[in-house]
Amino acid sequence: MRKHPWNIFFLVCFIIYVVIRGIFKQRVKGNEMTVRQVDALEKALMLIVIPGGLLLPVVYLFTPWLNFADYRLPRLAPWCGAVLMIVALWLFWRSHADLGLNWSQSLEIRKGHQLVTRGVYRSIRHPMYASIWVWCLAQGLILENWLAGWYAFVAFGLMYFVRTPREERMMCESFGNEYRDYMRQTGRLFPRMNFKKDG
Repeated sequence: MRKHPWNIFFLVCFIIYVVIRGIFKQRVKGNEMTVRQVDALEKALMLIVIPGGLLLPVVYLFTPWLNFADYRLPRLAPWCGAVLMIVALWLFWRSHADLGLNWSQSLEIRKGHQLVTRGVYRSIRHPMYASIWVWCLAQGLILENWLAGWYAFVAFGLMYFVRTPREERMMCESFGNEYRDYMRQTGRLFPRMNFKKDG
C-alpha cells in the first residue's frame, strides 16, 4: 500500500463511506418495490460509475498499476480535500438518515414511500447527490492520480445529468403536485434563493 498519510486518510474515509451505504442498504433490503425504472440506460450508468468509482482508488492505493497517471498537487490541495471529504461524509450520512426507509439506490419507489421534506431535504432535493459531488472533488484533491482521483468525478457527472431528470419525472408521476410544489421551493443541489421584491 502507498503509505502516504493522505492515502491512509482517504482509505479510512472510503471505508466509512462504504459502511454508511451498507448499513442503509441492509435496512431497506426487505422493503417491497412498487415502482422500478431500472432500464438498460440505468444499468449502464451504474456499470460506469460504481466499478470505476470504487475499484480505481483501491487499485491505486494497493498496486503500482496506475503509476503512469500520477501527478503532483500544491501542498494545500489535500488539506482542502480533507475538509471537503468530511463535509461529504456528514452530508452522505445525514441524507440517508433523513430518508430512512424511503431510500433506494436506483430509480425505485418503495411500498409506503413518503415524500421527505425535512432535515437536509428541507432546502435541497438531492443532498445525497450533492454529497457525492463534494466527495468526488475531495477525492481528486487527495489522490494524486488522474484515474483514481478524477474518474469518479467525470463518471458521476454523467450519471447525475442523465439520471436526475428521470428521477424527478418518476417522483412527479408518483407524488404529483406535492412534488412539483416541492421542486418550486427547493434547489437541486443548493438552496433556492428567493428574492422578494419590495412594494
